[in-house]
Amino acid sequence: MSETPTVLWSRPENERPGTPLLVIFHGYGADEADLFSLASQLPPEFTVASVRAPLPAGPGYAWFPLRNDLSYSVTAVTESASDVERWLESVRAGHTSVSLLGFSQGMCMATSLLRHRPCDYAAVVGLSGFVVDAEGDPFFDDAAVAALKPEVFWGRDQGDPVVPEYVIELTNTWMHGHVKLTKVLYTGILHGINAQEISHVGEFLQYKVLNAK
Repeated sequence: MSETPTVLWSRPENERPGTPLLVIFHGYGADEADLFSLASQLPPEFTVASVRAPLPAGPGYAWFPLRNDLSYSVTAVTESASDVERWLESVRAGHTSVSLLGFSQGMCMATSLLRHRPCDYAAVVGLSGFVVDAEGDPFFDDAAVAALKPEVFWGRDQGDPVVPEYVIELTNTWMHGHVKLTKVLYTGILHGINAQEISHVGEFLQYKVLNAK
């Protein structure tokens, strides 16, 4: 993604300065339009930017290649996150804060960006996804994350058929050791999102970003 990514914006460019930015990362095989409708259900103060992943995958796109067992290359994750970071640097200046929201594989991206430069983000929302097993890669500055304890919302269904249990365990252990976690379980959404979850996400962003002291 060395070139500028395709992005759907909730506001025209001239209305974005001075607003908090929320960047949305879709899941594997989806695209920037997939979660864009969430923008209208979240606090209206935010400018929402929904970003398209760089790699063709199935009917849509992927942030990094995934094998059938959901294994991946950490290097591929960090390269993709670095590309997103470069784009973020080009748009960040006009906004009062930057928050991230990722679904499924998009949660990997959102949390990987947080783990590289935790001071850059007001809050992170992860839905039906997981964090990357960093394998000691220096891109992930987990000591800085643990020192800062950033605000993270993690929503999922224990019946999610897509994300393996061992990945959830790794994510749970990492979350409890590094962030200020708001964790909510939803029954019946499987590998998806429902209205109740988005209502909770809106409340989280309201209190942790817009009303943050």
